[in-house]
Amino acid sequence: MNVMLEPRIDKVVVHVGVGESGQRLVNAETILKQITNQNPVRSIARKTLPTFGIKKGEPIGTKLTLRGKTAEEFLIVAFKAVGNNLSAGQFDDNGNFSFGVEEHTDFPGMKYDPEIGIFGMDINVAMKRAGYRIARRRVAKKKLPAKQKLNKSETMEYVHKKFGVEILEAS
Repeated sequence: MNVMLEPRIDKVVVHVGVGESGQRLVNAETILKQITNQNPVRSIARKTLPTFGIKKGEPIGTKLTLRGKTAEEFLIVAFKAVGNNLSAGQFDDNGNFSFGVEEHTDFPGMKYDPEIGIFGMDINVAMKRAGYRIARRRVAKKKLPAKQKLNKSETMEYVHKKFGVEILEAS
């Protein structure tokens, strides 16, 4: 197979939505730092939602982006936390996929602490092929050729082969 056509991981974004600032947000940041060994950044509310008690500009979550070898190592652990199963419905038409971990205690080495609580997280994985930059670069931007675009089935096959994840049919 052509090396330039092999799928690869562009980035992995791990997000914990808390819905409020304060101690719970600090606890969520601590959990993310323990799991990934990286410093997270805060997610800021874009709108004011009075029904949820959210004001525009207020920090309401925390997230971080992983790339390269770190992203692959994190994904191996994250797939184990969800039982090495993903649904076909979690993949989009462009080959990206997302899944959630219900409790941070599912990760190895993480224990329940009553002072911190339990946090779930969303994990979004952006996939690409080599040469993807031509569609995003600032100078001499071009349309991505059809053979360079990823699709759902190619990503599902890649995840199954590389990580041993079982893909379940969407119900």
